[in-house]
Amino acid sequence: MADQLRKHNLVDFSSQQSIGVGLRSPHIIEMITQRPQLGWLEIHSENYFNPHSLARQQLRQLQPHYPISCHGIGLSLGSADPLNVQHLQQLKQLVTETEPFLISDHLSWSSVDGHYFNDLLPLPYTEEALNNFCDKVIQVQDVLQRPMLIENPSSYLQFQHSTIPEWEFLMAVQQRTDCGLLLDLNNIYVSSFNHGFDCQTYLAAINPAVVQEIHLAGFIRKQLPQGEIWIDTHSQPVSDEVWLLYQQWVHCHGSETPTLIEWDADIPPLAILLAEANKAQAIIDKELANAIICNHA
Repeated sequence: MADQLRKHNLVDFSSQQSIGVGLRSPHIIEMITQRPQLGWLEIHSENYFNPHSLARQQLRQLQPHYPISCHGIGLSLGSADPLNVQHLQQLKQLVTETEPFLISDHLSWSSVDGHYFNDLLPLPYTEEALNNFCDKVIQVQDVLQRPMLIENPSSYLQFQHSTIPEWEFLMAVQQRTDCGLLLDLNNIYVSSFNHGFDCQTYLAAINPAVVQEIHLAGFIRKQLPQGEIWIDTHSQPVSDEVWLLYQQWVHCHGSETPTLIEWDADIPPLAILLAEANKAQAIIDKELANAIICNHA
């Protein structure tokens, strides 16, 4: 299965086309008519499940011009519930038609007894939860006959009976299922404040060879009676600190990994989203220029 899955892996991105943005409804007409220069687009899979919807028709207009990534929020891979067969079949139909170069979902759960919450909830990091999560990932990959990526979460609470650090849990999922990783640098930064760990400890535990996508987004700081908490809202520009983490990643591991700018709430004009994408490209360009200088020194 591993070899069969790998053959569907990434398209070859050069450093000049590895930056993408999330396709959001306020921007779709402008994307169709203007087709700005971008490496790729990411969609939220569930928004495109209906093959007869306007959204699906609009996606078909964009497919010839941009590689598409399908990013899901509804598989609830960490739930004790069995996989939702209807949801999985709808995803398979979308994947069959769209032929995305990446398919991803989250290290989280969101359902109990078939009832879904409007959130991506954190897992207890235990051997039992690890076994359950890995079983679900393998089932999805077997149905899709494609690899999927698992994204590290942002979280605001932890389970007292967790026994495995999140970064070790995430790498164990990858090793047991042969999935790829979607590394969200903003999520690492937000969770590091909320839970008091070091971003560098997290990043040092991640095998860069299995990271097949990077997410960058913004967050907010909120004051509660118990103290300050950071919330991954995707409603702000990428913070300076997260840009530094991205620069570090590119410097250490190269610039070919597809990188996405996420903006899901308080969505700005497309020009602002594209400006964020240009910042990511500027970091890549600077690192490439420095590498050329070093090679010729």
